[in-house]
Amino acid sequence: MRVRGGRLAGARAARVLGVLVLALDTSTPAVTAALGEVSAGGMRGLAERRTVDPRAHGERLAPQVQLVLEDAAVRARDLGAIVAGVGPGPYTGLRVGLATAAAMGQALSIPTYGICSLDALGRAAGPGRVLVATDARRREVYFATYVDGVRVTDPDVAKPADLRIEADRAVGEGSLKYSEIFGVPIDDRLLFPPGEALIALAAAKVREGAASEVLTPLYLRRPDAVEPAARKSVLH
Repeated sequence: MRVRGGRLAGARAARVLGVLVLALDTSTPAVTAALGEVSAGGMRGLAERRTVDPRAHGERLAPQVQLVLEDAAVRARDLGAIVAGVGPGPYTGLRVGLATAAAMGQALSIPTYGICSLDALGRAAGPGRVLVATDARRREVYFATYVDGVRVTDPDVAKPADLRIEADRAVGEGSLKYSEIFGVPIDDRLLFPPGEALIALAAAKVREGAASEVLTPLYLRRPDAVEPAARKSVLH
């Protein structure tokens, strides 16, 4: 009796593979794409690419995705899930990453999960009480506070001078930009949301095979460009 596929089929069946997860983030001037593998034993990063270009998110993201796939020698059809940083971030850049993630998820018929971009910085910052702040433009920052990598305050936007800082140190490009105002040590090695941290934060959902999520952007304020308000009626 002949077994279809022979040893090759048996070898494939014996392998216990994790889920390949692509992470995208365009909530800051950095355009980030990363690839990781989530398994029952944990998560391991496979590749990550980042380009800092605040005016070219749309042009940079697709090449970044292709590069991380090539770095890990996998194809898009091998992916099992996509994770996207949902912000907070400026309207124009943020929607590029979310639209790309949603389109890829639909095309590949795989789930998409959204993670607060600040949370990726908070997780990567490690132990202690840490302020995460990214540049929100208009001389403001998006921020939240973390204890041992867990967020303890809601994401918000404010002028740096208006923040009541209760942290031992700070991370994020906003912290570096306004370091003189913040008055706490700044870790300038951690400025943008790491893709690997986004995957780690979504790992439980990936393992559970959770349903795909709608990628809702976290803007915290209205975009710079808005439609003009309707004219008010005038009674004669």
